[in-house]
Amino acid sequence: MKSTKLKGAAFLAFPDMQGMLLTELSGRLNFNSKPTAVYGDLLYFEDFPVDSVKNENGQPYWSRCTMLEPQRISFESIGEAASALKSIQRSWAPYQYQFFRRANLIQEKLPYVNLKVRKFPVKIPSTPIGLYTLIDEKTMIASAVTSSSIPSGQIIFEEDHENPPSRAYLKIQESLTMANLLNGTPLPKAGDRCFEAGACPGGWTWVLVGLGANVYAVDRAELAPSLMENPLVRFQAHDAFTLKPQDIGACDWVFSDVICYPERLLKWVNEWLSSGLVRNMICTIKMQGEPQWDVIRQFAEIPGSRVVHLNYNKHELTWIHTEIAAADQSARSE
Repeated sequence: MKSTKLKGAAFLAFPDMQGMLLTELSGRLNFNSKPTAVYGDLLYFEDFPVDSVKNENGQPYWSRCTMLEPQRISFESIGEAASALKSIQRSWAPYQYQFFRRANLIQEKLPYVNLKVRKFPVKIPSTPIGLYTLIDEKTMIASAVTSSSIPSGQIIFEEDHENPPSRAYLKIQESLTMANLLNGTPLPKAGDRCFEAGACPGGWTWVLVGLGANVYAVDRAELAPSLMENPLVRFQAHDAFTLKPQDIGACDWVFSDVICYPERLLKWVNEWLSSGLVRNMICTIKMQGEPQWDVIRQFAEIPGSRVVHLNYNKHELTWIHTEIAAADQSARSE
């Protein structure tokens, strides 16, 4: 077995998102080099300044997992490959784009890590986890230090093909899971009051009432009939963005998956935060053409906030703000 430390960093793009990752590296992080090597969706840059992405705000959103200390490991057998990884640390997850059977056999010899499809609600452990990928039958790229404690940086949920009124329910399931993972924010529960802007046809509302929360849903069009009849749902036909926070009242959670310009969403978000009537918010930042990095930065800089790219996002980002994160940030600054 031979191990060689590599310079730079490697970024594992979300599926079909290599173009967005490269756009972000150039437009947001001012890094314009071409990849030194490409392994499926894993882009390795020998000259990338690793220190610039070792904090949460420096991480590329479209990298689902970043290798911060990559190394090349050569091995002769499956057992030797597994031993090499175990000698570095306990927990590893594979990124597989080739040699699938060989990667599975290596993973079987490593300590157990849950790589299965998840059933919502789920709690993801926040323990560190490494990432490796086979670049040929006897060589792997691996990094014990990564940007994500999610195996391979990707959450995949068990899908319900019968009950939700739209597939958008997967985004809120992942958003709430990430809010819990990032700062321990509990999921909405019975007795919580939620406001959803642009709720039709009701994918997000369906998840919230499934958790027992009360939902004030606003849209120009009605929700799915089963939700319109649900006693936990209050529906109002209206343009949600023209309603003031004072019109809605105090909320435990405010949600938006509305298609609108990021500047308009930012103004609306700030109105809610300034009102003091909301504890937690989750909103989708929809890209209108090229990403507006300055506006996205303003979302990220709001105290208690994180901007993330979800597995169930495409050309969009998700902004998560929770009172727990805001309180933690305030305590650290004192």
